[in-house]
Amino acid sequence: MAVLKVIEVLSNSNKSWEDATKKAVKEAAKTVKNIKSVYVQDQSAIVDGDDVTEFRVALKLTFEVK
Repeated sequence: MAVLKVIEVLSNSNKSWEDATKKAVKEAAKTVKNIKSVYVQDQSAIVDGDDVTEFRVALKLTFEVK
């Protein structure tokens, strides 16, 4: 039987929500091993004038505890 743990992570990108998600996983993987899945819980964006300047995600990372 595997034991899994879930942590919440926030990330941002000036490209897209997808890029913000990938950045979050890549950064978390530096210290968290055995990441199994990511659930995007919330998305938001920062607008300056009529342009979206930043994409933000709040996600839950699931990883296996060894």
